[in-house]
Amino acid sequence: MHHPAGPPDDDSGTLFGLDALGPRPAGASPGTGRPPRAEPHLDSAAARRLLPVREIFAEPAAAASPRGRQIIARHPGARVTPVRSHWNIPGLHGNEGSVERWVRIKGETLVLGEKKTLATRPNGRSADWIAPGTSNGCAMACAYCYVPRRKGYANPVTVFTNIDRILAHLARHVAGQGRKPEPNQCDPEAWVYDIGENGDCSVDALICDNTADLVHAFRQWPTAKASFATKFVNPGLLALDPRGRTRVRFSVMPPDDSRLLDVRTSPVAERVAAAADFLDAGYEVHFNLSPVVVRPGWEGAWAELLDHLDDVLPPRVKRQAAAEVIMLTHNRELHEVNLGWHPRAEDVLWRPELQQAKRSQNGALNVRYRDGAKGEAVRTLRSLVEARAPWLRVRYAF
Repeated sequence: MHHPAGPPDDDSGTLFGLDALGPRPAGASPGTGRPPRAEPHLDSAAARRLLPVREIFAEPAAAASPRGRQIIARHPGARVTPVRSHWNIPGLHGNEGSVERWVRIKGETLVLGEKKTLATRPNGRSADWIAPGTSNGCAMACAYCYVPRRKGYANPVTVFTNIDRILAHLARHVAGQGRKPEPNQCDPEAWVYDIGENGDCSVDALICDNTADLVHAFRQWPTAKASFATKFVNPGLLALDPRGRTRVRFSVMPPDDSRLLDVRTSPVAERVAAAADFLDAGYEVHFNLSPVVVRPGWEGAWAELLDHLDDVLPPRVKRQAAAEVIMLTHNRELHEVNLGWHPRAEDVLWRPELQQAKRSQNGALNVRYRDGAKGEAVRTLRSLVEARAPWLRVRYAF
């Protein structure tokens, strides 16, 4: 499905600024120009099950902001506790006993803060740029997730409420890039910005309008495109009218692996089935084959998943689809945390005989599959894609 790139360049520069979103009525949701409204999906059974919030830790400025007030109002029964910093909450992040309540905390606790440092970093893999995130952490509990490696013994969602500053920062950055000079593997025309590096935007959209604000902003910027990976099918996103300027990357893995490792996520078959609906709603739809976990029988399991994609996806999805192949990266500290709440996952994630130390782009020391084993696995999966789903273009693999 083709979507127009948007209006032509505006020499005044307002096209790339918040003015492009229109004047904000009194009481409007920050960044959108729309008055706040009740969203049916926010009160759905899925939302209540995933986020039965009972406690909100909030920096005072975040709690007092329009976005903070919106979130607190949506959880009238939750206790609100003031904190000095969203990064260091005594009794939560530094409490080793929290591991035993790892999953419960993810659903029952929210943290509100302000993102103090706004920076857009070059990437070149999933996207050209990593945008400043509007959240950190997730209500889902994937056992391999890299985000909790810096948080200690609990990893609930932290929502950053200064959405206006984040949108203004992005507007300036997009304007400063101008038009993309040449195609690359991220996109042939647009500068791609990953807006969900440390969270899941589909889940964030159950909490507040940050995801909606970002989708609406990017549809005004003809040289840029938003992108985020997700493991949660949120039908509320179908109403946001992205006009082709947001790429959703549904992360998929063999269902047996997902049942063990993707705790609290949407079933893989549901993610695959949602692809056509999201395409028809105006999103670009890609897939993350991620993470690829090397364990006995993994090749056959991935072959079956690729056959399923080929069988059920309609031609219009296949024509525009592309994929990222991401091999498992793990971490010793996360391994120790997982042993406290989900030791069965570590039977397949922690494989010292196959793994080696790896310094990641953000400076963290992790473990990945040894070079020889990793290279062989990537080649095997690429061959499976070529044989089982030849329409699925692999954008990159690492």
